[in-house]
Amino acid sequence: MVSSPDRRDALRAAAAALAAGALTSCGDGRPAPARPSARQAAAPQPRSTPAPAPRSLPGLPAQIEHGPRGAARVALTFHGNGDPATAHAVLREAERADARLTVLAVGTWLDAHPALARRILDGGHELGNHTQRHLDVCAMPEAEAYAEITACADRLRRLTGSIGSWFRPSRARHATPLVQRLAARAGYPHVLSYDVDSLDFTSPGAAAVIRNVIGTVRNGSVVSLHLGYADTVDALPALLEELARRGLRAVTTTELLTP
Repeated sequence: MVSSPDRRDALRAAAAALAAGALTSCGDGRPAPARPSARQAAAPQPRSTPAPAPRSLPGLPAQIEHGPRGAARVALTFHGNGDPATAHAVLREAERADARLTVLAVGTWLDAHPALARRILDGGHELGNHTQRHLDVCAMPEAEAYAEITACADRLRRLTGSIGSWFRPSRARHATPLVQRLAARAGYPHVLSYDVDSLDFTSPGAAAVIRNVIGTVRNGSVVSLHLGYADTVDALPALLEELARRGLRAVTTTELLTP
């Protein structure tokens, strides 16, 4: 659900209070410039072209945790699972702030809610692979782990014309060397990890989600969040306002990592 106006005001105040005691620069000691108020995003227009495919990014490691530290941008990456109404609410909040997200979708979630694949892309966001069943892919035998990756890739290809821009292992922050090799075999040159964990999946409350992100985010950070939790929806407006106040734009992971 989306928070009430009074609760949103309280969360914004909490974010501002936290920011007052935290670093407020863009990483070079200078105060971050204020960002103008974001316009409301236009209604998404349907696409007919295939979604972007994975790209090999020369000079970047096989497993990526963050982007350039000199860039005033961050990537908010969402594990795609859970109640579709909550997912729609997250997307609407992001689009109101002119933010763009990266969603790593679970294959069974796409099976149950296939329209969400195009909804994500048509909103200007990025879509990727988070395995078929969201099991501990790094603990699986090789054949089973590969099947988890390719089954989700097949769903994405059927729904969007592409296997998705990124692969992230399920139930693990980092892929094992084996899973990295299997992902590359399936067509993903890079595995997407992260350097900031919101811990929103523990349902700690919206204020804690904001605190977990704002307390550790830096230029170039890749932030882990989830679509299926009400705390995330409640936290997002104040979180995006605080990122903007620091001069940090929320962009897709591809935008973060490319010039």
